[in-house]
Amino acid sequence: MAISAFKEKMNDLRENIFYMARLIREMIVYSVEALKKRDHTLIEKVYTIEDKVNALEIENDERCIRILALYQPEARDLREIVMLLKMNNDFERMGDHAVNIAQHAEYLIKEPPVKPLIDIPRMQEIACEMLDNALRAFINEDPDLAQRVCEMDDMVDELRNQVIRELLTYMMENPSIIDNALRLILVSRDLERIADLTTNICEDVVYMIKGVTIKHHVQQQDS
Repeated sequence: MAISAFKEKMNDLRENIFYMARLIREMIVYSVEALKKRDHTLIEKVYTIEDKVNALEIENDERCIRILALYQPEARDLREIVMLLKMNNDFERMGDHAVNIAQHAEYLIKEPPVKPLIDIPRMQEIACEMLDNALRAFINEDPDLAQRVCEMDDMVDELRNQVIRELLTYMMENPSIIDNALRLILVSRDLERIADLTTNICEDVVYMIKGVTIKHHVQQQDS
């Protein structure tokens, strides 16, 4: 009975985490699309979803704590619960970055465009692809896919650097756009942080499945 109840509560927790991840993905897409399409209704959607995400974060934390207290899981089960706790926190932080982007978009859509948006939407696409694959790696217990997602982070970093280089050139040529250009740089950094947080999740997937730490290029077996 206890084992069955434990599995049921774990399944409910996973479903809640996956639902939260879907909401976060929507926030990321809406925030960048709002900037690209200059659409205030998409900004409002981001703010509305944020309230749901914040409530889910609290609920998921409480679920994890109750499971730990009631069942005192060990080994693989314990690693998964710790990972779900960390995922819950990472998703909430991704949501904060999406809100940051929406706030910058709210300001920028009232201003003349600094430049055509090419690299920032591409960063968003890669970040969402990373998030999709991170969840797939978790569901399918696929550490190889998780490690490939970690490698995609370099693509996002390079695009962020490209955005910064290009906008610095624009600012030097036209100082009147400095404030707006800096906001676009901050948007690129928010997307870069979302990709970093997704990388964190994939590193935790590898640890959950194999008991091996790959953070900071460390290969350490869990004792």
